[in-house]
Amino acid sequence: MTDKPKSAVGIQYQADNPKQAPQIIAKGFGELAEEIIALAKEHGVLVHEDEQLAGFLNSLDLGQEIPRELYIVIAELIAFSYVLQGKFPNSWNNMHGKMDDKA
Repeated sequence: MTDKPKSAVGIQYQADNPKQAPQIIAKGFGELAEEIIALAKEHGVLVHEDEQLAGFLNSLDLGQEIPRELYIVIAELIAFSYVLQGKFPNSWNNMHGKMDDKA
């Protein structure tokens, strides 16, 4: 039994332009995928591993916006990555009294 080569896809979301969907900015298989992942981690980019999602996103072209069908999935991943980095929208300003006011 042979393992499928690892795949990786990089997407970019412009928070200053929320009307634009995230775009595919990098993609690859095997060694190139490993390089993409290593570079992302080296630059503090959070990496989410999902073989099915990566496989679908790899079918898109570089520079292509993600399709509407993936908006919710990608939005949840982006939101979760922001929370992991301690970033919260201003509208969340201590709404439950549990966040540090210094954030």
